[in-house]
Amino acid sequence: MSRTPASLVRAEPDPPYEITFDGRPVTALPGQSIAAALWSAGILSWRTTRDGGAPRGAFCGIGTCYDCLTTVNGRPNQRACLVPARPGDAITTQKGTGHDELAV
Repeated sequence: MSRTPASLVRAEPDPPYEITFDGRPVTALPGQSIAAALWSAGILSWRTTRDGGAPRGAFCGIGTCYDCLTTVNGRPNQRACLVPARPGDAITTQKGTGHDELAV
């Protein structure tokens, strides 16, 4: 018999749904953060640094370090570890500050 946390509490979660990351479909589960959904899909980096373009993803996992910033539905600087994934979300890699297209 396979025991999972959900089966132990007799949870019946809603079905999985799809979000996208840089146009690629990713399956998300109800209640998952964007970071958790990306990690589950094997995606470990979704931001690059301002200086040097080094890849970044989740570091602290509790919204303190800001390494997990990403662009969600066109809105930059969203902390992927805190933002819940929603059906149809479009997540894109954030480059630098996330405001490069606003530079004057």
